[in-house]
Amino acid sequence: MKNVVFISPNFPTNYWQFCRELRNNGLNVLGVGDAPYDELTGELKDSLNEYYKVDSLENYDEVYRAVAYFIFRYGRIDWLESNNEYWLERDARLRTDFRITSGFQEGDIPRIKYKSRMKEFYQKAGIPTARYHLVDDEKGCLKFIKEVGWPVVVKPDNGVGASDTHKLSSETELGAFLARRMEGVPYIMEEFIHAEVNSYDAIIDSRGEPIFETGNVTPMSIMDIVNQEDNSIYYIVKDLAADTRRAGRATVKSFDVKSRFVHFEFFRLTQDQAGMGKKGDVVALEVNMRPCGGFSPDMMNYASSTNVYKIWADMVAFDHSTLEPGEHAFCAYAGRRDGKPFALSHVDVLAKYSENLKMVARIPDVLSNAMGNQMYVATFKTKRELDGFYRDVLKLKKKKL
Repeated sequence: MKNVVFISPNFPTNYWQFCRELRNNGLNVLGVGDAPYDELTGELKDSLNEYYKVDSLENYDEVYRAVAYFIFRYGRIDWLESNNEYWLERDARLRTDFRITSGFQEGDIPRIKYKSRMKEFYQKAGIPTARYHLVDDEKGCLKFIKEVGWPVVVKPDNGVGASDTHKLSSETELGAFLARRMEGVPYIMEEFIHAEVNSYDAIIDSRGEPIFETGNVTPMSIMDIVNQEDNSIYYIVKDLAADTRRAGRATVKSFDVKSRFVHFEFFRLTQDQAGMGKKGDVVALEVNMRPCGGFSPDMMNYASSTNVYKIWADMVAFDHSTLEPGEHAFCAYAGRRDGKPFALSHVDVLAKYSENLKMVARIPDVLSNAMGNQMYVATFKTKRELDGFYRDVLKLKKKKL
């Protein structure tokens, strides 16, 4: 019987389902987290063989001792995972220290976490990447900007999501950024790409082959949603575009991905751009060696009539999926920002789209910057219906003259 250590099984709140499906597959599921056992949900408790509470998951020594205890009690650990971007480096260090070979090791981290290092592997796959400059001083930045033009985008070279990401359009904005940037944090500056984000989301087996594939489209920039406090929208596609599939599979091979749930982000150009390609072309953004965040796994389930938590657990247990493909649909996410005068009230949305809605919830404050405050997840058979939903849910009341 395989022993699986799952780091932070209680957060994100939907990740208990990974544990449930692992246990349903007959594995020993051993959780390490910083929440008191009594605060875990009943579903999570039932999904774990044992839980080890640490005071802080940030304390490596505590987490190390937890894994060592599980080895003493259950024997060799076959798998260790969090499926969480924040803990990727911690996971890799633990695997390396305990010789757990079923996942990325410490030496793999630079190419999968540093945006500047990702570019060579995208290029190896034949996928164009934005020109970049590792931020130094104003003189060096302006020299790069003279080459690519304004605006440019700056973000931590090793960062999570759109955190601390900014579009700079002038020397004044550049100077302000250089004055306030976090000390000791390496930043990358890239030419601005006129595009929407298209993703390749897949569960990959031990041979580097996909056993599940889908993708999402984000028409609005997450950077703008966060920085401008705008509404948040994206959707899981009904059918993955052929060029996104090709780019995703090529990226899997280039990065030598095996036995993982991945979320690769690409730009789809919205206009011709010199050095990058023609309108509609797919170019590289960044790789994320974990599932897409938030409610995306649940949305994938709704869009593909499947259970990605089980497909991932099947990959761990059997190295293949035991599920048959289901009917496909678009699955939309709309996150409305509090304080905006929406034309349709919350009650109106529930009434009009009662047959389409799959999830309705308030977003925790810790996630609301990128996801909005009130979320709606709904499925639609056609793109026309999907677009109509977004128009209705995000439309504002007309201002009185």
